[in-house]
Amino acid sequence: MTAAAAPAASPASTGEQSGVRLARSRRNAELSLLLLAMVLVAAYAAMIEAKALDTITSDFWVPAAALGLVFLGLHLVIRWLAPYADPALLPAVALLNGIGVGFLRRYDLAQAAPAERADLAIFAGTGGRQLAWTLAAVALAAGLLAILRDHRTLSRYAYTLGLAGIVLVMIPAVLPGRFSEINGAKLWIRVGGFQIQPGEFAKLALLTFFAYYLVRKREVLSLASRRVLGIDFPRGRDLGPVLVVWLVSILVLVFEKDLGTSLLYFGMFVVTLYVATERVSWLLIGLILFFGGAYLAYVLGSTVGGPFANFYDRAQIWLDPFAEPYDRGYQLVQGLLTLGTGGLFGAGPGGGQPTLLPEVQTDFIFAGIGEEIGLFGLSALLVVYLLIVERGLRAALAVRDSFGKLLAGGLAFTLGLQVFVIVGGISKLIPLTGQTTPFLSAGGSSLMANWLLIAVLLRVSDGARRPVTGGRGPAARPGGGAPDQLHGAPTEVIRP
Repeated sequence: MTAAAAPAASPASTGEQSGVRLARSRRNAELSLLLLAMVLVAAYAAMIEAKALDTITSDFWVPAAALGLVFLGLHLVIRWLAPYADPALLPAVALLNGIGVGFLRRYDLAQAAPAERADLAIFAGTGGRQLAWTLAAVALAAGLLAILRDHRTLSRYAYTLGLAGIVLVMIPAVLPGRFSEINGAKLWIRVGGFQIQPGEFAKLALLTFFAYYLVRKREVLSLASRRVLGIDFPRGRDLGPVLVVWLVSILVLVFEKDLGTSLLYFGMFVVTLYVATERVSWLLIGLILFFGGAYLAYVLGSTVGGPFANFYDRAQIWLDPFAEPYDRGYQLVQGLLTLGTGGLFGAGPGGGQPTLLPEVQTDFIFAGIGEEIGLFGLSALLVVYLLIVERGLRAALAVRDSFGKLLAGGLAFTLGLQVFVIVGGISKLIPLTGQTTPFLSAGGSSLMANWLLIAVLLRVSDGARRPVTGGRGPAARPGGGAPDQLHGAPTEVIRP
């Protein structure tokens, strides 16, 4: 007798087993990188205490352990709900978030009296509040992953989100200054002890609308009317959307008194438009419109004043901060001196003097950290930000539907542009802005909005990386949709 031959595995089951192994491998890599990130955060906390207290307390590791538990919870959620998501996103963001919490505790130590520093509670002060905000932000990101099982679902609510984004942008502008203004910029809603920066959430809502709108209109916006110096320029009738967004960004610049937010909104629209149409002319038109509008606001500020005066003052400080180094230019001068003091290698974690730098816990946290870790350390942080942006762009390239491409690409670019605006402001490359450094600066609005951004990128990357199994074609792949049509492929269906 001969033994019966074992049935051959079907291609579908083989593909499913391969997909499970791939997902498990990615999540294991994510867990390993996350543990490494928390070890670095704990080491950073130990070095801060060794320098600032001349000793290392027995509970220096508690913030890192608390953060580790929070991020481990999100890792488990990702392992369950988005098993194919990019494994590098969570560890990179966790590292930045952990360093931010560590530096804010270092700021609390600097503010405390020398005799009380060793007894400062781990969960007290700005660092303790940031730890609590991190828990809330990560829980919000986990909730979004649970609710949003397919990124294309967002396209159903694009117009609602667009309207909500516009309302969120407008609220601080129309509120009286005592309810919305901090350090000259009207970006807040302040009621009693509660304050929130609605613009942080508006950028996510507006970008979702931009992605949906440009998927629908990109064929029209791609049409060229004439060719100048080898560049195809669009028809005049198609400039309407760009002019509307440009006008909104200029209104933000004038009435909310913030260059960074204005540049962020207009920049993410123009770049998303460029990705959708592949027309360099849109970038040129965007640059001309924005810088032309900013120059016009500067001229009107010097002649007319009124709502343009604040931008004129900020531009004057940027042009010559040392003209009034103890008055209007004090913050920028102190930031430049702080970066210069740090040099190449810095004074070491805990060795700087962050209390001498105004708003070091928010707007100037990058400069405060730079004093202690130097140019090399800041370069490493920028590389981590660059890694997050690169992984977002990779998800945009890999996902099959055009809405996902524009959404992920726009989110990645928005994060990169926000970092550029902050670093450019404190290094005197551009005028100072009211933007916060993502994942580092103190504050719940920025932290929650940016963790939501990461959750959407995780969802898109999960759809992009999920293998097609079961012989059902592209429809079996969440986020897959139909083939990519940014480059002339067949029509797709955005609806999941």
